[in-house]
Amino acid sequence: MFDTFKNRLEITGTLTTITALRISAGRSSEPIGSDLPVIKDALGHPLIPGSSFKGAMRSRLESFLRGIDVNLAANPTIEAESSIPSKTIKDEHGNILKKGLDTIKQEIEDELKDDQEKNLKADKRLTEEILKILEKHDLTSHLFGSPWIASKFQVRDLTVVPDTWFGQYQERDGVAIDRDTETAADGKLYDFQVVPAATQFEFKAVVENADEWELGLLMIGLHQFETEQIPLGGGRSRGLGVVKLEIDKMYWLDINNKPEKLLTYLQELVNSNLGDKLSSYEDGKESKQKWTQSLITYLTENLPKSSTTTTQTQS
Repeated sequence: MFDTFKNRLEITGTLTTITALRISAGRSSEPIGSDLPVIKDALGHPLIPGSSFKGAMRSRLESFLRGIDVNLAANPTIEAESSIPSKTIKDEHGNILKKGLDTIKQEIEDELKDDQEKNLKADKRLTEEILKILEKHDLTSHLFGSPWIASKFQVRDLTVVPDTWFGQYQERDGVAIDRDTETAADGKLYDFQVVPAATQFEFKAVVENADEWELGLLMIGLHQFETEQIPLGGGRSRGLGVVKLEIDKMYWLDINNKPEKLLTYLQELVNSNLGDKLSSYEDGKESKQKWTQSLITYLTENLPKSSTTTTQTQS
């Protein structure tokens, strides 16, 4: 799937903390300091891991897809809920409930056992079978990746904009409440660090070889961050973690089976400086509506008839 370069979308912007942010580094082992420090870079500056941003977006998009049809988003972290478990899951009578990777591999090996090029063809067939399953049961894995396929969406760790952070963290207290006395429970007092509100972080992401419907899925996820709909980190129920994304640039390159366009792009790339807008780039913002409509069309065409009928009846 990634052996041929097809397209590339580069996204840059700024993520601003609307309320204080706490992405914990775990309980501190230091004798002096906060019980729960925030994650920092090597220089002690606040940092938002790209995995935190990506995971929050994926979770929100999966909830949207499940709202359309529960089969459109699986959970690859739990074996029984994964679209492709490592081992085939059977009921007490031996009936297959969900075919696993072990069975898929065995079926391919049996099919190719008399083929002299079976070793060369097996990996290709396995990828094809996995993609067929994911197209029906796990759309987010196409964009965000899974144990079976690589991610097309790459997010850098978000580093702080120096002028917006003044070298200090806020310390806040937390306490568990005794439900009988309605007072602080003994031994349950702790403190934690937060990154102050109005701190800004640099956002950079890249998407390669994505289909138009996958880009549409990404646009919806980014829009959720643009409208402060996806909080980050811990303490969200108490108001922490509200962030706002402002996208500055979206550079889009679509080769579209034109080798000469790729050659021009490579030449421009070598002769340019980091961050320059190349003449080969198009403005990705102009394609947002097209990509989003492609997603809606894709979902409509691939919805099970029962789901479509139910939706029409409710409306």
